[in-house]
Amino acid sequence: MKPKKSLGQHFLKDENIARKIVDSLTGNFSNILEIGSGKGVLTKYLINDKKLNPFFIETDSKSVDFLKNEFPGYKNRIIHADFLKYDLDQLFSEPFVIFGNFPYNISSQIFFKILKYKNNIPEVVCMIQKEVAERIASPPGNKKYGILSVLLQAYYEIEYLFTVSENVFIPPPKVKSGVIRLNRNSTYQLDCDEKLFFKVVKAGFNQRRKTLRNALKSFNFDKKESLTELLSKRAEQLGVDDFVRITNNISG
Repeated sequence: MKPKKSLGQHFLKDENIARKIVDSLTGNFSNILEIGSGKGVLTKYLINDKKLNPFFIETDSKSVDFLKNEFPGYKNRIIHADFLKYDLDQLFSEPFVIFGNFPYNISSQIFFKILKYKNNIPEVVCMIQKEVAERIASPPGNKKYGILSVLLQAYYEIEYLFTVSENVFIPPPKVKSGVIRLNRNSTYQLDCDEKLFFKVVKAGFNQRRKTLRNALKSFNFDKKESLTELLSKRAEQLGVDDFVRITNNISG
């Protein structure tokens, strides 16, 4: 089975790295969904852990056939579907973990979908492009800090766990990979209009070289509260609470 470039497939071949990624799960939750199981190098370690209740979603029909042949006892748990289009509500009625070696070409879209289900997903362990992993885990004030950093850090504690060489994949990607773990924090809902919060964050970073006063000039601010200090900064300098404060000023 050859990796498909169109699907962003890079098959992990290093068993030690595979075990290390699976061992990065905290073990606090049994329900788990692996995204992009490919040739099953991570899958077999999930199956071997009898404490887990795993399901697997894969969009490539050849990979699905391979997995069903390789793990016949789990045929009914291997879902042939596109994760981005799949209704996760039909799979688990209880919280579940998202896990996997994410296809790098859609990793950001996967995280945006995770945000939609954030109150049902207490943990995420994944391998993604190193640059994206570092961006997600970066604190404010870092050049790598961006839209996903703010949106994910609003609801998750994020740890950058370790770097993976490009040489342990078939075919080797042109970049290194990073493994991160996201654990749901205590924020059930932000203290602001969350849809507006998302819009404010995206607008701020879409013109990240500008101060927020210029980047957010399409929004109407409540003049009663002075945001001079915050609006004189760039988006990368603000934390989640700062964006919440700005959002509340606009919605007010």
